[in-house]
Amino acid sequence: MNKPELLAPAGDFEKLITAIHYGADAVYLGSSRFSLRHKADNFELEELKRAVEYANQKGKRAYVTVNIFPHNRDIGPIRQYIGHLKTIRPDAIILSDPGVLTIAKRLYPDLPIHISTQANITNKEAALFWESMGARRLILSRELTIDEIREIRDAVSVEIEVFVHGSICISYSGRCYISSFLASRIANLGHCTNSC
Repeated sequence: MNKPELLAPAGDFEKLITAIHYGADAVYLGSSRFSLRHKADNFELEELKRAVEYANQKGKRAYVTVNIFPHNRDIGPIRQYIGHLKTIRPDAIILSDPGVLTIAKRLYPDLPIHISTQANITNKEAALFWESMGARRLILSRELTIDEIREIRDAVSVEIEVFVHGSICISYSGRCYISSFLASRIANLGHCTNSC
């Protein structure tokens, strides 16, 4: 049996160092513009490169999130951002949108793709779909039971990731409009106020 990877969020450089110091095998991080952790301090491109290098020097992995649900206005900047990732060389990209997956595969075909919990993988057919699209890891929906996770695990040959702690939204993994209605902040673009 393989040892599970302990993956922790790194909202800024200090949190990245802390997560690695206390035993994380990998961290996930991103920019404010394309990550759903908008309230974190996040990383500009130069900082992101330094963060990935730091993690790798410590023998750890760094995954970059591009997991917003983009609108047309976001596509050009996302293309540029993924182009920059070629020089940053993260260990994988975490995404949730099929269009972003297409862009990533076209611009950076060697970059491993992890499908975000935001894609709401709640069944084995969805898991098989993402596997057929070239994903290397599926981050399952937080709303699943152990038996449902096992069924998906048995159906696919790619890596599976599950949350053991994190936001527990009243909607499926952040697909919520309460924050939009109450505070004019869109959860699906990373601005959730956790109004629930």
